Amino acid sequence: MAGLVRKSLDAPEEVRPFEDEKGKLELIDLEGRPVGRATFEPGWRWSEHVKPIAGTDSCMHAHAAYVVSGRMRVVMDDGEEDDFGPGDCMSCAPGHDAWVLGDEPCVLIDWQGFADYAKR
Repeated sequence: MAGLVRKSLDAPEEVRPFEDEKGKLELIDLEGRPVGRATFEPGWRWSEHVKPIAGTDSCMHAHAAYVVSGRMRVVMDDGEEDDFGPGDCMSCAPGHDAWVLGDEPCVLIDWQGFADYAKR
């Protein structure tokens, strides 16, 4: 491991678009620790715009994330739900759906669950 590594999400190493141009995931790898910035456009919903890519009934990735802007609702398979907005940190177990609330894109930074997220 290097003593110091600097990378920027403004120069991602990989970009994964969502279905119907409803957003994208930009990834960098910090020595085996992927960090991603996802932009979810208004109207984005996991079950419509990532499910066809993932091939699972709900999102099966755990997430540890920080919401930069916009708002998102997350509903767990067991019915538990919450809304997240700017400044919120989120820990989310596998087994959920999510969608953008309102007319503003939701941007979040995730350092746990994006390694294989929306990967074709």
